[in-house]
Amino acid sequence: MKISDKDRQLLMVLSENARMPTAVLARRLGLSRTTVQTRLDRLEQEGVITGYGVRLSDSYEQGLVRAHVMIVLKEKALGRVVQALRALPEIMSVHSVSGGFDLIAEVAAPSISELDRTIDVIGDVDGVEKTQSSIILSTRFQR
Repeated sequence: MKISDKDRQLLMVLSENARMPTAVLARRLGLSRTTVQTRLDRLEQEGVITGYGVRLSDSYEQGLVRAHVMIVLKEKALGRVVQALRALPEIMSVHSVSGGFDLIAEVAAPSISELDRTIDVIGDVDGVEKTQSSIILSTRFQR
């Protein structure tokens, strides 16, 4: 699948607001509405765009306590650990990483006590050897 510079620009504008009308996207990109719709259709068909999601307001997110939880796995435990983590609604994302840890989970909870409980649950998952957590104090920017 070949992604052009205009496709990348379209994806960046969509990342700001995935509900932006096609006509507004077209104006922002200097393209016709039909061209933008054709590009969107192609990006969806090729699996570049797999869905559209909710972006939470800054005020809502500021009320959440977030942390990165670095996870070391026991041998051959990746599949079952990821499946168990997926079931926890407080976990926003899980990344495989290189280095001293196997996974990093981004966790968001409404309070320190809920965050603490979630981190305990992660540590108790069968296949997790150890965890180390870093609470996120602030976000300098997000795309």
